Amino acid sequence: MKILAIDPGIAITGYGLIDSSKSEVSFIDCGSINTKPDLPKEKRLHQIYNNIIKLIRMHNPDELVVEELFFNANTRTAMSVGQARGAILVGAASCGLKVYEYTPLQVKQAVAGYGRAEKNQIQQMVKMLLNLPEVPKPDDAADALALAICHANSKKMGLLVES
Repeated sequence: MKILAIDPGIAITGYGLIDSSKSEVSFIDCGSINTKPDLPKEKRLHQIYNNIIKLIRMHNPDELVVEELFFNANTRTAMSVGQARGAILVGAASCGLKVYEYTPLQVKQAVAGYGRAEKNQIQQMVKMLLNLPEVPKPDDAADALALAICHANSKKMGLLVES
């Protein structure tokens, strides 16, 4: 089963694609969708949407996973990430994909076994679990791969969170 995971952001949206069999996960692709800050927000969101559609058409994943919005002190950032998530969700719906969501805490727990793991620990676990020569770049792509691994593990254990 191919799992496409997305770490949403207005400037950088990370993506990771893995194949999950019964016993293991394997790396297929990762990267990022970058938008320019000088573009109007609606054009940035349109770019994210178009690129999500392209990724789905190119890789034909079975399921899409997106990180659940984490609210922090910066409301402006939370709003932008929420808007990027909206573009991603509409893109997935346009292609008929089921969408699953996980919190950062759930991802850390599933990948590192500890819900308060540091970013570097998660990245190193992604590298190890996918047998990669180095930590995926940018960080947003590594985060998306961690999200995909979380979903694969949750699916194997019957703990799915559908949006």
